[in-house]
Amino acid sequence: MNCAGAVAAPSLRWLRLGIWRPLSAYGRRISVRFYSSRMTLDTINRAAVDRIIRVDHAGEYGANRIYAGQMAVLGRSSVGPIIQKMWDQEKDHLKKFNELMVTFRVRPTVLMPFWNVMGFALALGAGTALLGKEGAMACTVAVEESIAHHYNNQIRTLMEEDPDKYEELLQVIKKFRDEELEHHDIGLDHDAELAPAYAVLKSVIQAGCKAAIYLSERF
Repeated sequence: MNCAGAVAAPSLRWLRLGIWRPLSAYGRRISVRFYSSRMTLDTINRAAVDRIIRVDHAGEYGANRIYAGQMAVLGRSSVGPIIQKMWDQEKDHLKKFNELMVTFRVRPTVLMPFWNVMGFALALGAGTALLGKEGAMACTVAVEESIAHHYNNQIRTLMEEDPDKYEELLQVIKKFRDEELEHHDIGLDHDAELAPAYAVLKSVIQAGCKAAIYLSERF
């Protein structure tokens, strides 16, 4: 999908429409905790919750490796502080899913080492950063758009099952979805579409994201 920045951002409005958005702003950390959750090991759909938490943990781990790779290459450049701020938010996301993994006794995907070394840290993080800041931002746009779609699918699943029971998990996912969309918009604002072969690069990255999501849910 290759379109001008002025069109690309509005094209994602449907991701936000009709869904409650927690108060959140770029660079502002908002803690989300399970204070008095109705979610317990005895009341939840274990299969669904396991898949959601496992794949989201893997995704946030992957996002952290992407930004680590980008910072290794571009940390001293003009976009270094921008990448660092996005990375800081991804660190918060990973911390939350680490907590949820323990709370709901979810095992991590067995593919974590592969995504770390071959998928995310090298190919997506440092690899795209070597194309310049435009390549790094194109990677951000592609990945965050994919994750936003993925989070919305999870939101629909939980809303259809029991929105009251899963209210606090929904709050976490919606907050993180909104922050991923902020990262997407930042990428567009910083010349992502000027990356070499932007449309091809974006399509390849999103195909990889789709495969990673599929495999991490199941394994």
